[in-house]
Amino acid sequence: MDVSTPANAPWLVVGLGNPGPEYAMNRHNVGFMVADLLAERIGGKFKRAGKAQAQVVEGRIGPPGPAGRRVILAKPMSFMNLSGGPVNALRDFYKVPVANVVAVHDELDIDYGTLRLKLGGGDNGHNGLKSVTKAMGADYHRVRFGIGRPPGRMQVADFVLKDFSSAERKELDYFVDRAADAVECLVIDGLERAQSTYNS
Repeated sequence: MDVSTPANAPWLVVGLGNPGPEYAMNRHNVGFMVADLLAERIGGKFKRAGKAQAQVVEGRIGPPGPAGRRVILAKPMSFMNLSGGPVNALRDFYKVPVANVVAVHDELDIDYGTLRLKLGGGDNGHNGLKSVTKAMGADYHRVRFGIGRPPGRMQVADFVLKDFSSAERKELDYFVDRAADAVECLVIDGLERAQSTYNS
């Protein structure tokens, strides 16, 4: 954790995706899937967040008492390429330092199901990250969920907006569960511990 970040500052964990049932199982929506599982774990239900174009759940991650971390889980409802506005509005409203923001997103350049955690960096052509970085700078955490490259000559835009294949779906629950574990580890134990445990 950044030394300038107060230990009791809340965390904002954002699953990136597109709203609407037609997108629910798309590869591009894996961030929403992880956020949904985290909400289930803390026993909360997503609700519309005031003026911000997002759904949120507030709760705590980790052991009960002071060791637990206050966390706001969020799903922007603005569509992927406009995620930055809602994320920055929530960050501002809940007074979350940029270093305590975690974006969970799909990543083309990593094999399916592989996780990589990092702080800062570029957007690698990901429109959701591009929008978030434009809104608040690049110094936030990312949990990158590998979806692999499109087969043959399929366009990237078509690939990310397709549902996971039936073969992929057999392992999807396991990988989403592991990504949720990685988010919890990052928030509770810090980036280095989470990287050494979950980066593969």
